[in-house]
Amino acid sequence: MTPLYAALRRSIAAILLGLCLLPAIGKATPVGSEWERFTDDFIKSYFAAHPNAAVNAGLHEYDGRLPDWGTASFSARTEALKRQRMQAVIFKQQVLSERQHLVRKHLLSVIDSELFWVEKARWPYKNPYYYADALDPNIYISRDYAPLEQRLRAYIAYAAQLPVAVDQIRNTLQPPLAKPFVDIGITIVEGLAQFYATDVPAAFQPALKNAELRSQFEKANRRAKEALVHFSDWLKEQRSQAHDAFALGPAVFHDMLYTTERLSMQPDRIEQVVRRDLERNRKALQKVCSRYAPKQTLEQCVAKARQNKPADVLEAARQQLVGLKKIVVDKSLVSIPEGSEPLIAESPPYRRWNPASIDIPGPFEKDLPAIYYVSPPDSTWLAAERQAYMPSRPELLFISVHEVWPGHFLHFSHANRNLSTFARLFITYGFAEGWAHYSEELMWEAGLNRGDPSTHIGQLLNALLRNVRCLAGFGLHTHGMSVDEAEKLFIEQAFLDKANARQQAQRGTFDPEYVKYTLGKLMIRKLRDEWSIQRGGRKNWRAFHDQLLSYGGPPLPLVREVMLTNPSGAPL
Repeated sequence: MTPLYAALRRSIAAILLGLCLLPAIGKATPVGSEWERFTDDFIKSYFAAHPNAAVNAGLHEYDGRLPDWGTASFSARTEALKRQRMQAVIFKQQVLSERQHLVRKHLLSVIDSELFWVEKARWPYKNPYYYADALDPNIYISRDYAPLEQRLRAYIAYAAQLPVAVDQIRNTLQPPLAKPFVDIGITIVEGLAQFYATDVPAAFQPALKNAELRSQFEKANRRAKEALVHFSDWLKEQRSQAHDAFALGPAVFHDMLYTTERLSMQPDRIEQVVRRDLERNRKALQKVCSRYAPKQTLEQCVAKARQNKPADVLEAARQQLVGLKKIVVDKSLVSIPEGSEPLIAESPPYRRWNPASIDIPGPFEKDLPAIYYVSPPDSTWLAAERQAYMPSRPELLFISVHEVWPGHFLHFSHANRNLSTFARLFITYGFAEGWAHYSEELMWEAGLNRGDPSTHIGQLLNALLRNVRCLAGFGLHTHGMSVDEAEKLFIEQAFLDKANARQQAQRGTFDPEYVKYTLGKLMIRKLRDEWSIQRGGRKNWRAFHDQLLSYGGPPLPLVREVMLTNPSGAPL
């Protein structure tokens, strides 16, 4: 499968199986039975509509189920959400604790977000990307939550339903579609078809000794693969009438930022903040390059830093994790919950679409470790191909920071221990990716590699990439920027090669939320500075980080309201 498909799948999974909210302020506040019943009913209705999210969360009574994507189902779901929203608003008039009020506000944002993507953005009707996560059966293969035969039976039930689900998607999509949406649909569906044809049978091979079970598997898997091939063919037919009108438009894009992240600032103000941060990172890069590669251009400096490749990428990542955890502990950056330790492993063939990734079990899984997968180059490749595939040491280092210490893994280690069920089940994109991206600069500030210039270049390149994603997202959806213009921006400001720049530019058309890496990071940095200025500054960063992570992952502006005594001014 392609690296793009993998990155997209991971992004969606982070949203859907995510965790979302709630503060842990001192002892748990007793929740009134009426509110408790309401939140429980909401969670049940959410999982009924999104059974793939329930499976990812570790509720395996939902194994083998796919969502109902019929047009009537979308209409019924939106009406149910609107009723639930009215019920949640009523609780504002009742006596709720501070913690319960935060849950209520975040629950409203979850409802508003789902309604936005269906009614305002109309993603189910125009963007095949909307369906990508639920069409991915990887959890039955990669997560060892049950014996392989049990997971095989769940997969057979899942695959047997897939042809109906694909027909529903085709009937719900309303051509003509935007060209980038058609292209990403083809990329995802072709990648999945290949996955079903090769990786799935190989993964389940040890459980296929029973002739009857093997027959059931082969029948269901063949039909699932054929359904995906037919869907890909249908998408290819849409190319002839596809158009370039992919943009959400200024009003809808602004609405996205509010409904999904409760960010109410005007878009032009947000862009100004992001541009200032890009300039800050560019100046820092120029400064470090003047020492690391004097008299060379920034492009030459970056190329030099990227030549530093590890001989053994898996062993390099293993050593990095040890050193990164030590910094977190020695510098007292953030608490590490007891028993928090990921495994590290070589990516199996069906996970090698990314140089590295992390699989974090859902909050209801029992005794399953997170696994940090690192992908070595294929031994059959030519030496030059193997060398080109491997990330540089600085790039791999900040992947390890982002994914593990103190990024996603540590964040989810805190969130999975939250006292609130709701908090363990929903985490916003902006909080999750904002924290992981924030962690990269935090580790540099903490003295990672004692000021080594190539390490700093690696951190800055990651920051510039996210800066440009943010500006490209705004440009593509609010300023009429073309994909070609966005590609040029990535080449000139993020130092990407043409192929990767094109991929990043195209992603911005169908995944406008990728602006949230930078927005989340900047909101956390500003909140940290305002929170700590009256609490001793940097020496109290650990207390700040612990309190921040105690909430799980609600929209950051809501966290700001709770953490600051007199919150004033914009969150960015």
